[in-house]
Amino acid sequence: MPIILFGQTKVGGVVVDASGEPIAFANVLFKNSSEGTITNDNGVFYLESDKTYQGIVVSFVGFTTQEIPLQKRVTYDLRVVLEEGEELQEVIVYGGKQSKRNNPAIDILRKIWARKRQNGLNMYNQYAYNKYEKVEFDLNTIDSSMMKSKLFKGMEFIFSQVDTSNITGKTYLPIFINESFSKVYGDNTFSKVKEDLIGNKNSGFENNQYIISFVQDLYSDYNIYDNYLRFFDKSFVSPLSRTGIDTYNYVLNDSAFVDNKWCYNIIYYPRRKNELTFKGDFWVNDSTFAIKKINLQVTRSANINWVKDIYIEQEFDVLNDSVFLLKRDYMMSDFSLSKKEKARGVYGKRTTVFNNYDFNKERPRAFYEEKVDPFNPIIYQQTDVFWAENRLEKLSKDEIGIYKMLDTLKTVPKFKRLYSLGSILASGYIEFPSYKMDYGPIYSTFGMNDAEGLRLRTGGRTYFGQNDPWRLEGYLAYGFKDNKFKYGISGKWMLNRNNRFIISGGNRRDVEQIGVSLTATNDVLGRSYASSAVFTTGTNNKLTNINLTTATVELEPVKNLNFRTGGTYRTLRSALPEVFSLSYLDPESGEVIDETRQFDLTMALEYTPGRKTIGYGVERMDVNDDYARLHVYYTFGIKDILESQFDYKKIQLLYRQPLQLGGVGRLVTTIEAGKTFGDVPLGLLSVIPGNQTYFSIYNTFPNLDFYEFVTDTYSSVHFEHNFNGRFLSRIPLLRKLNWREIVGLRGVWGQLSDSNVALSSPSNIPLVAPSDRIYYEYSLGIGNIFKVFRIDVNFRGNYLEMPDARRVSVTGAFGFHF
Repeated sequence: MPIILFGQTKVGGVVVDASGEPIAFANVLFKNSSEGTITNDNGVFYLESDKTYQGIVVSFVGFTTQEIPLQKRVTYDLRVVLEEGEELQEVIVYGGKQSKRNNPAIDILRKIWARKRQNGLNMYNQYAYNKYEKVEFDLNTIDSSMMKSKLFKGMEFIFSQVDTSNITGKTYLPIFINESFSKVYGDNTFSKVKEDLIGNKNSGFENNQYIISFVQDLYSDYNIYDNYLRFFDKSFVSPLSRTGIDTYNYVLNDSAFVDNKWCYNIIYYPRRKNELTFKGDFWVNDSTFAIKKINLQVTRSANINWVKDIYIEQEFDVLNDSVFLLKRDYMMSDFSLSKKEKARGVYGKRTTVFNNYDFNKERPRAFYEEKVDPFNPIIYQQTDVFWAENRLEKLSKDEIGIYKMLDTLKTVPKFKRLYSLGSILASGYIEFPSYKMDYGPIYSTFGMNDAEGLRLRTGGRTYFGQNDPWRLEGYLAYGFKDNKFKYGISGKWMLNRNNRFIISGGNRRDVEQIGVSLTATNDVLGRSYASSAVFTTGTNNKLTNINLTTATVELEPVKNLNFRTGGTYRTLRSALPEVFSLSYLDPESGEVIDETRQFDLTMALEYTPGRKTIGYGVERMDVNDDYARLHVYYTFGIKDILESQFDYKKIQLLYRQPLQLGGVGRLVTTIEAGKTFGDVPLGLLSVIPGNQTYFSIYNTFPNLDFYEFVTDTYSSVHFEHNFNGRFLSRIPLLRKLNWREIVGLRGVWGQLSDSNVALSSPSNIPLVAPSDRIYYEYSLGIGNIFKVFRIDVNFRGNYLEMPDARRVSVTGAFGFHF
């Protein structure tokens, strides 16, 4: 494909020493200019300018500076060898460790810290502005072998849209684009922000909402003045952080007028490898010490998976002599299975442009609390005239072509097949559009336990689209050991989209391990992980035949505040009564009863501040997991309705709080408490959740067997902290493995009344509660082994005198995490 360039220079390559070892963070500048970059951890660089230059200057402390002439406007795969020796005195040279004392760059940094709360929107009580956002995905590293691949046979026309990145120098093919325009209002006096989405346009894939939300969650809003910038669920040390002087080297590189404001240019790069850091530079005003422009590029050695490069750029506009406001925010990530230079991947880009700032126009608090409907059809039907007026940054020729190219691509049979396969792997469901049905989930097809032996399951759901107002779902299963069929069916219908007024109900008859969760759930089709665990430590024979019927009404009057009330009727009987009995003594006749029948009224409140969801149908999907969760559940058991056997009351509370603790990682804390008022049999008591599987499952006790502790009053706490490799990254022999340290501590205290023990006296298992002292466990783990595995060694802290107590256990997990 011919490329015509006018007044443009592109150069890329690698900088090495005489032995061929790459030189990280070497300085590369176009000759006689301040336009430059820094090599990455592998010594690789790419530099592009709209001007024409005849050469580059490459320098690093301790090496002789090299001037490399450029014979062409476009030069790739340049190899620059630096020899050890003295530097040229007339060239600015930096590299290696920089002094913290008598460093003018750090003196400027301290003035930035002192003024940071006086900059930007913080200077006004109220503000409003226009916001245009563009999200784009591109295939990158497009070469002739890829174009000729059998995978793209019949779809060759898409390569007419190939372009070259001005950041990495790689070729790329745009495959998805979404544009949105909104009006943002804020009030600093009572910390409220409201965003009205006015227009949205995308390239037309059915599940665009998921893609857009995925990118927006990864690229969440950030403030460069904060000490830590959070991306990909990790905290990177900001170059403007107060801890920056211990993390980065700073060099005062230049000073010049930028938009008629005298500014200093400071270059920064990390002091150590394998930490969550950036390299880049920023321009800062000499009087307000506000940032005028900054770019940040994540170092290649940073402990982050599936992402080869991250590049961020922000530009600020000068409102007056003392106010700098964000004008443009650009972020690009290179998602790839490998961090090798030539590995193919996918660019994820987000460009946000701001304008039309307006200040100190007071609006009532009710204005900010007024609900905004982001799914109004008018938003998605805006005309080309609207976009011509409100697109704050013009689309490139290739971006314009995406819309037409994708419309054509969706008609290609081969692409339809590939798209369907990807959808199946992602959702677990096989779509049958003509029948408005999905088959699945396919990942639940096989299972095994001591009661059923091998278990096969088939199921499906109605599916007209991702925002269906109603949905029916069901399954049928068969166990080859007990030779019995099981089934479940449920339905839900949303009557009001504004307050999410939903009615639902269903029935399930199945074999279940019910002793794996403290806080109750009446998800009629939900089945615990331990019910079909193929491999367990010891026998998984404490299983229950359950027949559960539910009816529920729920309402969300305020965002992320949910109320539910309903009724349940259940029968419980042991699936293997010879080894595990749920029998109890009838309080009136003294007769042994093998089956528990119970009718309950339930009420629940759930508050999840900060939770982000997508979709507006009866089912929604979470796009983040960093929100707090408060769940209060009340059960009122009523005797004699449908032969119900017990009057009792139960109150339960769960609070879960994830916290990103700056550079020391992520802590997840869960607190649970509950009490049962009245006498109930074993099937209705609160079982401390054991874990006899070989998987690391949060909120369980991996050194407890199922039903080892049973309570009617309990309090438990779980702590799990992931240090994200903070310590292992400083050990030379382990640094390149990118392992991550995980520690856990969990404890529970509970009681079981004598009357409840007597009621379940026919049971053939001991009924013990951790009432003498708090039962506790702790664990040490290593995560990110080969990027996907985690291993935990779990230690039992006490109650070692109990029969068959497991002092130590080893569990593991598999997952894809950044």
